[in-house]
Amino acid sequence: MEPKITSLVLLTMSLSVPVRLYSYQRITIMRMGNLSSSTSGALSGTSCTQFVQDVVSHNCVVIFSKTSCPYCKMAKNVFNEIGATYKVIELDQHTDGRQLQEALAQMTGAKTVPRVFINGQCIGGGSDTKELHQQGKLRPLIEQCTPCCSSEGSGSGSSSG
Repeated sequence: MEPKITSLVLLTMSLSVPVRLYSYQRITIMRMGNLSSSTSGALSGTSCTQFVQDVVSHNCVVIFSKTSCPYCKMAKNVFNEIGATYKVIELDQHTDGRQLQEALAQMTGAKTVPRVFINGQCIGGGSDTKELHQQGKLRPLIEQCTPCCSSEGSGSGSSSG
């Protein structure tokens, strides 16, 4: 093995990243593993599902979002426009964001963000939220929130990550 490759392997090993070397003639291809799979302390699938359920059960409106997603911004703008209090979980800023998104996909049947919950129920994504608002059906859903969800742990545009 050439010294340059050895140094690179040692560097990646010190970062706890699985590395596989594949050699064919004189070409060495390095394939690095998934960082999130080797991160200690990451939530398991069950823990992610429990986290989602806990957040949703303690907040009237929850938006699982990504900061750069235009549909996520659309959903947040709708709630801002009507003055609704909501909780935001920015998956791209959360340590376990990828696992949380996988748990949301299993729970809701959709992999995309945003995933918007009102009173414990997923209402869909950004377009669904906007459509419900345009039909005059969004505010009544929020008004039906149970007392535990109407104020505890919520904040207009509050974020957790």
